[in-house]
Amino acid sequence: MTFPFRSLHPLAFALAVSVLAAAGCASAPPHNPLAQWYPSPNYNERRAQLIVLHHTQQDSVERSLLTLRTRNSQGQVSAHYLIGEDGRIYQLVAEDQRAWHAGAGRWGDIWDLNSTSIGIEIDNDGSEPFAEPQIQSLLKLLGDITTRLSIPRYMIVAHGDIAPTRKTDPSVLFPWARLAQAGFGLWPRDDRPAPPPGFDAWAALRMVGYDLREPGAALAAFHRHFRGNEAREWQPGDAEILYDLQRQLMALPEGAPTPPAAPPLR
Repeated sequence: MTFPFRSLHPLAFALAVSVLAAAGCASAPPHNPLAQWYPSPNYNERRAQLIVLHHTQQDSVERSLLTLRTRNSQGQVSAHYLIGEDGRIYQLVAEDQRAWHAGAGRWGDIWDLNSTSIGIEIDNDGSEPFAEPQIQSLLKLLGDITTRLSIPRYMIVAHGDIAPTRKTDPSVLFPWARLAQAGFGLWPRDDRPAPPPGFDAWAALRMVGYDLREPGAALAAFHRHFRGNEAREWQPGDAEILYDLQRQLMALPEGAPTPPAAPPLR
């Protein structure tokens, strides 16, 4: 390829080169300096309001990087971030673009979760505890993302929360309480009172954000997140937890974003 502007005056040539360089920088997608940039073509444009956590259910970060960056037999999939077992953070999709990680799901009245969320995959096969370096990196990443994008710190949920009939990740071994200690995620307080007479636990579960079209699946997702099991029936203590979560959401300052109430069940 030839560059005819090389015949320009040296100052004009330098200016032309600088303009091209600036244009190249302007077109480059933004990415997080905390992460290594491993771009995936599997995305659309979108805006984030919450963060969805996943585990990869694969046996290595290398395999997950391949899955998240290529076409697959079950369709294209991607996430904004992947955290390896050693704590290394990989970014695959820019935050202002729509990664394909959530699939069909619902949180409150939000249906297109891919358009409204940041997806973070954690290298874990679903049967083992999460490594300490991963959790340290996750906490650092959550602090960075929520601050820069003004995502409320309680708006951090599991893939299994938004798609309870299809997904169970991250597993019951995920340390939600550890995240809560660092200020991330909605979590019941220790000094929670008993709910008042007539308290509607199902309505509280819906207010938190769960889709109740399959009640057993919603309960299993709630228990996986808040109780460390996958029971599909009510358990002692559930009402106290939901009453406290409901009170926390109702006490948010006026104008603060909250999980929108879902329409009545039909």
